[in-house]
Amino acid sequence: MRSQPITRRRFLSRAAAAAAGVAAAPYVITSTALGAGATPPASERIGIGSIGVGGQGSGLLGGFLSLPDCRCLAVADPFKSRRERAAERVNKRYTSTDCAAYNDFRDLLARDDIDGVVIATPDHWHVPAALAAARAGKDMYVEKPLGLCVQWDIALRETVRRYSRTFQYGTQQRSSAHLRHACELVHSGRIGEVKEIEVVAPGGRAGGSTVPIPVPDGFDYDLWLGPAPYSPYTKDRCTSAGSWFVYDNSIGFLGGWGAHPLDIAVWGWDKGNQVPVEIEGTGTIPTEGLFNTVKDWDMRGRYAGGITFRFKGPGKDLTKFVGTEGTIWVGRGYLRTEPESLKGSKIGPNGVHLVTSLNHRQNFLDGIKTRSDAVSDIDDAVQSDIISHLSDIAIRTGRKIKWDPKTETIVADEQASRLLSREMRSPWRL
Repeated sequence: MRSQPITRRRFLSRAAAAAAGVAAAPYVITSTALGAGATPPASERIGIGSIGVGGQGSGLLGGFLSLPDCRCLAVADPFKSRRERAAERVNKRYTSTDCAAYNDFRDLLARDDIDGVVIATPDHWHVPAALAAARAGKDMYVEKPLGLCVQWDIALRETVRRYSRTFQYGTQQRSSAHLRHACELVHSGRIGEVKEIEVVAPGGRAGGSTVPIPVPDGFDYDLWLGPAPYSPYTKDRCTSAGSWFVYDNSIGFLGGWGAHPLDIAVWGWDKGNQVPVEIEGTGTIPTEGLFNTVKDWDMRGRYAGGITFRFKGPGKDLTKFVGTEGTIWVGRGYLRTEPESLKGSKIGPNGVHLVTSLNHRQNFLDGIKTRSDAVSDIDDAVQSDIISHLSDIAIRTGRKIKWDPKTETIVADEQASRLLSREMRSPWRL
């Protein structure tokens, strides 16, 4: 159990102390410090279980299989074909027959040999599965977005801290050097005083069949629904698009893709007011077909210090920081600055150096071994997800939303406040 979680803010204070000549403990000892490519003995490898092994879960599983200091021990998925295919892949990698395949993830969590889990379920399962993992004593890598509502986000944050678990959010852009450099430039004052932050994300979509059809053999549809309201099975409901764009399961790409550029905004702007105190705007919600999350949007707001905020979609993944002395545009695969010379400038010893992660999955394993926070910690995950939810609430109510960051509540709007929580289908509960 960790006694003092090393959060990003504590790391920044340690970096400042080091620059001033004050001794500070190292943030993390990575596996590479023991020798590049070295394979630890079996007793020292991290036992990993994968919960959800569809498209994204399968990709993550492959990434963990490539790391020498972990052992993938079990998979869980209500699709029989998916879990059996994933288990076969693991066994082929290890030339063994040891990987167990479970329908119900709770059977996976009951195992004592699993240290951490990778949660890549449909969106509505991220928080319930992570809560169960924390209570079972497991660390967790949780795909984005976080919760179906702010209430779920806060419940997970409290539980992760109560049980001293290592949490890694699936915002893997934090493990990209150019995105870290962009945020360090902002933190180090290279663009002067920040005046504006803008975020752009791809939009959602309409469509999807609403015609009920029989549930296919080998699929536990009731478990797939879990805490979500009961709905008839259709050919599109349990696809990737169905889990992304059906409001019972998600708030769409406001959170599902918005999590990436919003997370960089939170990482780059650390002044204690990472959630705007006012948000308003417009968006389109499809009225026909299965998909009924916000499809496109244009949100505007302001932070407590007066800095303006804009969040829009659809568009290319972007986080933009505008300061009195320069501007930074950064996203997946690109970094542009004004003035241009800013892009290649170095951060000296007196500048701010954020936590360096070269591999998001390895950073999670290192956090498990050292009992420290991963680079995408639970505190920042909640902050960015709240921005998505407040944007969704502003669109659905058609009103300006005023947010109190101290109490984490909506100010003087009972109707909007009701949207901060969601009921779970029995017997599931927070």
